[in-house]
Order: sequence, then C-alpha cells, then structure tokens
Amino acid sequence: MLLFYIRHGDPVYNPDSLTPQGELQAQALAKRLALYGLDEIYTSPSTRAMKTAEPTARLLGLTPTVLDFCNEAHPWKNLTVTTEEGITTWIFHDPRMRAILNSPEGIALGERWYDHPVFAGERRFGDYINQSSRETDEFIAYLGYVHNRKTHAYRAERPNEKRIALFAHQGFGMVFLSSLLDIPYSQFCFRF
Repeated sequence: MLLFYIRHGDPVYNPDSLTPQGELQAQALAKRLALYGLDEIYTSPSTRAMKTAEPTARLLGLTPTVLDFCNEAHPWKNLTVTTEEGITTWIFHDPRMRAILNSPEGIALGERWYDHPVFAGERRFGDYINQSSRETDEFIAYLGYVHNRKTHAYRAERPNEKRIALFAHQGFGMVFLSSLLDIPYSQFCFRF
C-alpha cells in the first residue's frame, strides 16, 4: 500500500473554504495524483479538505469517503493552549510549550509527554492523543495493516498494492503521522 497524506490547499478559515490559489493548487494536485493513480480517497469533513480532494476524485472517477476523526476541530479543541498574549494556538506554536517539551525531562517522557508536571490536572492532551492513536490504528487496520503499539511494528493482514490518498490538515496531520510512525507527538510536531 502507498499512502499519500495531503494537507488541504491554501485555506480560508472563515467561512471554511479555499482561496483562488488553493483551488489552483487542488487542480494541479489532481493532475499529479492522476499520474500515480489512486484506488481510494479519504477526506476530512471540512470544506477546505473536501474541495482539495474534489478535482482529484473527479479526474479519477472516485468517490471520497469522509472520515470524521480527521476533522481538524478535534485536535484544535484538544491540542491548543493560550499564549501569554491571550491567543489560542497549537501547542507546537507556543514557545513556552516548545521549551518545556524539548527539555531533557520533556523528551524523556516520550509518548507520555502529556504527563509533564506543567500539565498536571489537564487530561485533554493525553485523552485525545490516545483516542486519536486508536482511531489511526483502526483506519490503518481497515486498509489491511495491523499496528502493534508494544513492538512498534505493523503486520500486513491483507497486503495490497493500493494507492490511498487522505486529504486533511496540518494540525490533524501532526497527530495522525506521529501515531502512524510511532514518533511521540511532542517530538514529531517540533521537528517536521
């Protein structure tokens, strides 16, 4: 299996859509993906992700499957912090969080970075990371590959040569890809 993870085109966040440049990006991407060929398309339910997937789906004659767990609203609700200036932002954009999670004690916590004392009493980080990991594993198992979190390995239960595209977001992508690759979220989001 070959999995393409695609962040939506240049966005308009309110209302949820694409800019004219984002629409051109989606059209160009469709032509590129058509060269590779796709068997299945999955997308976040957000308009910007679906509009990015639409030209590819149309060109290849595929119907995208919408996956709610890919909606960026979920990580936005659970993986954001308020900066010293009072602005809500991703945990990976806050310099204070970057310093804490990149400290030797933050790195030593690995997958359980959310157990750092600075997050005492804050359960949403760990709850969401664990939920998202379960959902990621369920999706990949549906595609034929079973993830063993203890051994950090995949077993090909239904090996295949399918080409899969998932259209989603940066914020969700940080969680999804860190889970898929067995890299602690706190380390993945500060390095990629």
